[in-house]
Amino acid sequence: MKQKILITRPLFPDVVDRLREYFDVTVNEGPRYTSEQLREALRDKSGAIIAGGEKINDAVVAGLPGLKALCISAAGYNNVDVASLTRAGIIGTNSPGPADETVADFTWGLMIATARRLVEAAHWVEQGQWKGSANRLFFGVNLCDKTIGIVGMGRIGQAIARRAIGFRMSVVYHNRRRLDPSLEQECRASYRTKEDLLKEADFIVLAMPMSPENYHLIGPAELGLMRPSAMLFNIARGGLIDEEALAEALQERRLAAAGLDVFEGEPAIHPGLMGLPNVVLTPHIAGGTAEAQHGLASLAADNLIAALGLGPQAGHPPSVFNPEVLKK
Repeated sequence: MKQKILITRPLFPDVVDRLREYFDVTVNEGPRYTSEQLREALRDKSGAIIAGGEKINDAVVAGLPGLKALCISAAGYNNVDVASLTRAGIIGTNSPGPADETVADFTWGLMIATARRLVEAAHWVEQGQWKGSANRLFFGVNLCDKTIGIVGMGRIGQAIARRAIGFRMSVVYHNRRRLDPSLEQECRASYRTKEDLLKEADFIVLAMPMSPENYHLIGPAELGLMRPSAMLFNIARGGLIDEEALAEALQERRLAAAGLDVFEGEPAIHPGLMGLPNVVLTPHIAGGTAEAQHGLASLAADNLIAALGLGPQAGHPPSVFNPEVLKK
């Protein structure tokens, strides 16, 4: 008899078909589960592929002895209480890698849209206000020959840095650990303290994972270090920025502009950020291409098959974030 698994949101048909070769598969085709519904759906399952938004904690997974693996179809897993999974003896995996280049592409699109005021200009045209030359109305700023500061120099940060070469930008970065000299040379990046980066950079990009230590990494003090001409971009996680402090800085023009793809209370957005001409807001779509999402789903499937002891990587899922469970 095949083990039973749950897929909490519909995946690509070919990925589901591959999983059906190994498992008895249930796919949630309806609205997103509540925590209570998710727990009930997992009650008779050996494993699951979880979308990036489901909250996983003791209330969901405790007391489900048959549940052996939860595999996240996303690189980030701040929605998961890792300690809860580990206490329950459940293998947890994520899907790092497939969306890195996609997110880096989007970051540059967001930077260009913000610096060149593309959203403002597009709305102006759509509203029928273009009667003659726009003249100086939508003057923006160049990206070329400026300094980009990247906070979080993992795979995505490095991909963003490599693209900066084509813009003749100076790259400075801050990271928990300094990169190897060979990687610094490849990215043409120079290490800075966080404070020095915030003072120096024209364009500041947040590209680190969310953690308790990083909560409101950018608050009033950090915003005060930035130049009034600087622009701030967040394509990582919303809780990295104190959004009230950011809204005040933008409203008072203590910061030139911001581009945000993620928000602390998403889909709710801090009301102070709404309607500002110097902010571009997008609905958490940095990884939103079919290629990237298919890659994430495929890696999640690889993880689940291996975690449940099947396939060519049986017992050795590619990307485990609580390996102590495997050791047991």
